[in-house]
Amino acid sequence: MTYQSLWTDVHRSSFEQGFVDANGVRTRYIRAGDPDGPALIFLHGTGGHAEAFLRNLDAHAAHFNTYLIDYLGHGWTEKPEIDYEMPQYCQHLADTMDALGIEHASICGESMGGWIAAWFAIHYPDRVDRLILNTMGGATMNPEVMKTVYDKTLAAVESPATHTKPRLEWLMADPSVVTDDLVACRERIYSQPGMKEAIKRILCLQVEEPRRRNLMTEDNMSRIKAPTLVVWTSKDPTASTDVGKMIAGWIPGAQFTVMENCGHWPQYEKPDEYNAICLDFLLEDREKAAA
Repeated sequence: MTYQSLWTDVHRSSFEQGFVDANGVRTRYIRAGDPDGPALIFLHGTGGHAEAFLRNLDAHAAHFNTYLIDYLGHGWTEKPEIDYEMPQYCQHLADTMDALGIEHASICGESMGGWIAAWFAIHYPDRVDRLILNTMGGATMNPEVMKTVYDKTLAAVESPATHTKPRLEWLMADPSVVTDDLVACRERIYSQPGMKEAIKRILCLQVEEPRRRNLMTEDNMSRIKAPTLVVWTSKDPTASTDVGKMIAGWIPGAQFTVMENCGHWPQYEKPDEYNAICLDFLLEDREKAAA
């Protein structure tokens, strides 16, 4: 395979990396787009980091003040010794938005990022414009999937050089899309001081009791008021399209779409298709106003 840098995916926009103090937690973000434009926030999955959405930054920054955030305990954001459950993740997201001067935003979350985004939309309804839930986690209690996520992620942090690449390949329908640059990026994150301790807190939601008390259900998701798009894939290793359809059915008025021949990271495997789907949804109000 020809060498591919993550950063060649960001070649049309001016962008920046920065850190803010989110109520005492040093928090990393990548930002592009008009600072005066409507805000859009992308949230990665379990054990992930902002680079999961680099292939989507240019397209969305053409329309939005776009942020890719390393949320609590993840990526290059600080890893405080506190519980890492939905109330803590969502408080950190609110604190990060406050620190960035964002009153409200559209939020797109992948996997656990979708779980956080949905929980945030329930508890901070005035701060969410539109919501995209991409192969969202947290709506099922599948012991086999939970164990796989736990074991593969823990192994990658304990031995980054050996297990990071298989952990990333498991996410994809086509493992060949996992580039050396993506692997090296995550290996560096997993090798940082404090990561071995933090990953146990991160993985608590793959354990039955903590997961159960944070579980998304028809009852709580029916309270989401923001216009919502649920994106699923035909080859997601964590849950079938029936799960995605179920989640969409729980949310009043939600739209549902399936991307074919993608795994758990459709935004990375088929970025052009993913960007078009998401932008059609995010720009819907503007298009109606212009009609």
